This record gives sequence, structure tokens and C-alpha cells, in this order.
Amino acid sequence: MNWIGRSLPRLEDPTLLRGHGHYVADLAQDAAHIRFVRSPVARGRILGIEAPEGVTVYTAADLSDVGQIRPVLERPDYVAVGQPVLPSDRVCFAGQAVAFVVADEAAAAEDLAEQIFLDIEPEEPVVDLDAALRPDAVPTHPEAPGNVLVEGRMRTSGLDAAFAGAAAVVELDLRSRRQSAMPMETRGGVARYDQRDRRTTLHASVQMPHMLRTGLADLLGCPEADLRVIAPDVGGGFGQKMSLFPEYVALVWLARHLKRDVAWIEDRRENFLASAHSRDQAFTVRGAFDAQGRLLGLEADLRSNVGAFSCYPVTCGVEPLMAFAELPGPYKVLEYGARSRGVTTNTCTMAPYRGVARPMLTLTMERLMEDAARRLGLDPIEIRRRNLIDSFPHRSPTGLVYDAGSYIAAMEAAVAAVDLPAFRRRQAEALTQGRYLGLGISVFSERTGYGTPAYAARGMAIVPGYEQVDCALDPSGHLELRIGASPHGQGLATALAQLVADELGVVPSQVRVISGDTDRTPYGWGTFASRSMVIAGGASKLASAKVAAKLRAVAACLMEATEAEIDLEGGLARVRGTNRSTPIREIARAAHHRSHLFSDLEGGLRQTAFYDPFGTFSNACHVAEVEVDVDTGGVRIERFLVVEDAGRLINPMIVDGQIHGGVAQGIANALYEEMIYDPDGNLLTASLADYLPPTINEIPKIEIIHMETISDATLTGAKGVGEGGTIGAPAAIVNAIVDALAPFGVAINETPATPERIRAAIRSARENRHE
Repeated sequence: MNWIGRSLPRLEDPTLLRGHGHYVADLAQDAAHIRFVRSPVARGRILGIEAPEGVTVYTAADLSDVGQIRPVLERPDYVAVGQPVLPSDRVCFAGQAVAFVVADEAAAAEDLAEQIFLDIEPEEPVVDLDAALRPDAVPTHPEAPGNVLVEGRMRTSGLDAAFAGAAAVVELDLRSRRQSAMPMETRGGVARYDQRDRRTTLHASVQMPHMLRTGLADLLGCPEADLRVIAPDVGGGFGQKMSLFPEYVALVWLARHLKRDVAWIEDRRENFLASAHSRDQAFTVRGAFDAQGRLLGLEADLRSNVGAFSCYPVTCGVEPLMAFAELPGPYKVLEYGARSRGVTTNTCTMAPYRGVARPMLTLTMERLMEDAARRLGLDPIEIRRRNLIDSFPHRSPTGLVYDAGSYIAAMEAAVAAVDLPAFRRRQAEALTQGRYLGLGISVFSERTGYGTPAYAARGMAIVPGYEQVDCALDPSGHLELRIGASPHGQGLATALAQLVADELGVVPSQVRVISGDTDRTPYGWGTFASRSMVIAGGASKLASAKVAAKLRAVAACLMEATEAEIDLEGGLARVRGTNRSTPIREIARAAHHRSHLFSDLEGGLRQTAFYDPFGTFSNACHVAEVEVDVDTGGVRIERFLVVEDAGRLINPMIVDGQIHGGVAQGIANALYEEMIYDPDGNLLTASLADYLPPTINEIPKIEIIHMETISDATLTGAKGVGEGGTIGAPAAIVNAIVDALAPFGVAINETPATPERIRAAIRSARENRHE
């Protein structure tokens, strides 16, 4: 029986569904509690910090021996800016932690924090992305006088000629407004100090436990062996929990300083104010097309607001450099020129959020294709057909090598599934009734599962990417798989169990996956960038294959056969072509307890493997059908279809769940969620009364069609799928809105497409008609 490809119910779920999970807040019951005192202004000079008599407040002076968070890119265009754990002289964004207090109870700590007075002399902040680039803009940091922390540039030699010879040049300005990942479980940690061995254990809701331990040890000046980081059950991360934040440094410092257990559980307001934001981007693009609609050249000015500081370890370059490298997406681009800048402002630090820059990249290319089709009188499907990558391997102008995919086939399958002619008939009939229906399409690629070669190309001083796995069969025949990846709800343990169960001929329930504990797992990079199944899966396949080879050798010796004759299946080792078999558990026991019989059993039934691939590209096509209420600007999604190619599906049900969740966040990006600052840098959306995530009522049924292109770029045949839903949905929905409002000649090039923005676009179109 093959377990790969089966929709096995998740092995993790019974514990969670019965309420037996362990989250950080569950572990904080007996600990003292930290409460941070945060800056009420976006920019200013700290004049003093005052506490009532008898109240101890910890400030930068107390942490004078703690280093600054200073992530580095080894590039000449990068400006390294240090982030103090607590600032001593000035604040750089509203919500920045300036001091903290501690009490036996969380409520008492909150009461104490409200008694602390921050004497800060406000200064004029720089908040807006493009305003920060003006020549007279106030610098957020003195070391970056132009407010640019990183800049990538390139221009192919034939770009000018491509534009000179173009039949049509399409220029667009696009805007993606700032979002929050808003995980259900906010950030938090419990630091426990052990008097016996003088070690500190930090339980934290994070995605990169080993990286967090390294960063903490560096800043605190202690050996990593003195620290243990455990990620228990994690209630959502989406990229927000993959950075080293100052709060964790302060928490561990205090536990070591007081030699007692301390906890910090973030509330929702803190999460909105001070945890990482994402996708505050403005793109100006020009596309040169020939008369047949082929894209001859692409030129782009890409600006990303990276906030006040650079996130650790991936740095503020994560969005602008991804935009720079991956803008062409699934399209053949002959000539390319781009300038991409990471711009610092007095706002919350930016960090990766599901999809990172790709939702904006996809919106850009899909709006470009739609506009070019309209200008040239072409069908929007046909112009994509002429420009999508159709031969592999394909090398992009920035040097990315695309492995085999199904870009055109996925689009054709999607168009056939929605029956476009039938929709156009419904659309025309609805228009006669004063109803505005629209259909939008989005085709995209998703670079997934990339290892150190990709991160080294960015010039990262800390280069993540590889994964290591330890695989061991115990004397009872049960397997323990220790991974460096750190899942937070994706069902990774189940999928890996299926993968190694097929290698060893056991059932997935016999496989225990150990993750998220720096004492019990090999050094790894956690979970992010749609990498876990590709990289941790590849390492798991290699390690379990090594164990299987040892198992065959032992079985061959016991049953007087050759290793080549041994098959592992159904919990048995069988001699092929005979009725001789032995239960695997008996072979495992013999390997441990009668090892003297087996001459070549060095390492026993425990093996380690390492995997560090170049990466692979998933692809998909999304189609959205919407109805727009032109009186209110409201948008209702009537239908949403995904045709997804993520290679071999280890567990199709888990893949579907990833797509569903991703599309829901993409819908949020397209229509609802926006972090809004006023001109003084005050966050206006600091609670769920103002920040608008969609509910189940706004999420339609999501139809999924799977395609499987098996590529040799990945050991398992699987490609990453975790971010695809979020990447493709915004562009499909925006294109559908523009299609619905075609009678008005409305163009929407900004997300979220809120009712206010849609109504403004309709009013503007009507006014232009009357002029």
C-alpha cells in the first residue's frame, strides 16, 4: 500500500481538537509577567522615563550589555541599521518598546505599565512611502540620509530598443496597502531559568526556533548551549513569527537576571502596533508590446516601505529584492530593467507575510496583461497564451531558472472549467437588469523550496535554506523523525509520516515527528517560504531511505537472502518471490539487541540526511467571478476557482486546506485588510474594531483542480504550495472588479479595493465622461 497521494486525516488533529494542545499562554500560569511600555509617538527624543516610588522599571540602561539587532546583507547597496532592544535616546515608530515592568500577575503588570511616564519630545515623522523618497525628507536614521536601506538595479542591453520598436507601451501605477498577518495566537514567550544547570528555556510562538536561539545567544553574549528554544503548538504564523523581536531578547534577559520564570503574552493591540507588518508597496511599470501582444520589454520602479528597522535574519531586502528578481513571473520577458528600493519610515518594521511580494508582483503583471489586451484589441486569454512560458527549463532575465510547469495548460483548464462564453451571456443579461458581474483571471508562478543557493545570491550574511533530518527506528519498530523545520498548523507531520512510511513499509501512525525543540532536533531553518515539504521532505526521504537500506541488510541476514531480494511493505520484510517474511518490529529488535550478528551495521538504525536544493516553481491559475454594487461599492465573490500545479501531492487533503487558507488571506488582501497610519504616524487600525479581516460569510466555496507536473528539481516530486492561494487571489479579484465595471471604463490598480475606493473610481469615471 502506498501512503503518498492519500488524503489521510491529519495525525496532529485529535490532540488539538480535544483541547489538549499546548500553546505558550498555557505555560505561563506560574510565571511572573512582563508588560512593555511603548512609545505613543512615531518619532521623538527620549528625555526621561519616570516611575512611581516603589515601581521598578527596566530601561536601556539596565540592558547596557545587550547587543543590537543588526541583520546584514553583504551588498554595497545595503545600509545596516541597528535596532536596540530598548532605545536609549530616540524612538522610531509608535508602539516601539521603550521600557518594561514585571509583576506576579499579568493584570498587575499592566497596571504598573500604565503608571510609567515616558517623557518624549515629538519630532516630525516620515510615514508615507513616496514622501520618504523626496529630497527634503527627514531621514529616519542618520546612516541612511536618503531613507533607502537597500536598492537593486539592472537593465538589459536591448531594453531601449524594445520600447522604441513597440506597437504599444502600457504604463501603470499600482499600490498595495500595508497588512498585518494577524495570527489567531499573538506573539508570546515563557522564559524559564534552571538554577541547577544555569540554562534558560524559552517557550515561544515562533517559526524558526534554532535561528531565534542563535540571535538570542549573540545579543546576550552567551553560548547557545545555555539556551533552549521550544516552539510548542503555534496558533498561526504566516511569516510574522519568523523574526527575532526585541521583546524575546528582553524576556530571556530578565529570566537570567532575576533567575526566575517570566512570561510575555502579547495582546491584540500590541500585535497590530509592534509586530511585523507587510506589503506596503508602490510599483510603476511600463510594458512594451508588439502588435501581436507579445511582451518585448518590461521596465519597473519598485518601492517597498520596510518600516523603521530591518527584520532578522532575512533583512529588509526580502520584499524589494524578491520584487526585483521575480517580477516577470510566469511570462516570457525578453528585455528587463528594474530599480527596486527598500525605504525606511517611522512605521512598524516589515517582515515576510504569506506570499511576501508576490501578490503585488502578480497583480502588476496581470493588470499589465489586461490593459495591453484592451489597448491592442486582443482577448485577455489570448494575450496570456502568447506570453506565458511554454518551454523548460526557462531562464528569466534576472537569472532564475524555472523547472517544468504547466502555465498554459493550467490556464486552459481554468477557462474551460468556468465556461467563459456562458459567463459572458450571464454578464450581458445581468447588465440589462442593472447588475454588474465580472470575471477575472490570474496566472502566476511561485518559487518554492529554495535553499542556500537562492539566499546566498541575495548577499545574506546569515544564509538559511538547508534542512537536516535524523531518522531512527527503535526496538519496537516505531520510527522517530527529528526535523529542523518547525510546523505551525500545515499538517507537515502527517505528510512527512506518509512519505517515510512508504520508504520503510510501515504505517504513518508508527512515525513520530519531533520538531520545534532546539535540544531535540538538528539545526534547521524552520518553516517559511513554502519550503517544508520540498526541503524537509527531501531530507526525510534521504534519511529514511538510509534506514530502509540498513533494515534490508539485517532482514537479508536473518532470512538468508540478498538485500536486493528484500521488500519492505505492510509492516513486513518479505523475500521477493517467496512466502518468507518477518515483521519489521522483529528486525528492528534484532538490530538493537543482537547487533553482533550484523557486520555492517555502523550507526545502527539511526541515520541523518542533509538536503539543500536550488528550488522549484509551482504554478496556478485563479478565476474569480464577482458582482459589484455600484451604489455602495460592495463586492460579492460569487465563485472562486483554483487550478494548482504543486507537483506530486503527498496528501491532497492537506494541500486543499493550504489553498483554502491562502485564498482566504488573498481575499482579505484584495478587499478588506489595511493598516492605516495618520500623518503623525499614529496607527488608526490598532484593534479589530477598525482592522477588517473577512469572516466565513465573505469567503466563497473554493473549487480546486489539481495538475501534477513532476520535476527533477525536487527529490520527492512535491513543490511548495503554502503561499499560492494568497499570491493569486488579489489579482483575480481585482481583474474581476475591473471587468464588472467595464461599462464605466474604471481601472482599479490598488489593494484593498475597498467600497470607498471603488465608489471614488466610479465617480471619477463619470466626471471624466461629462467633461
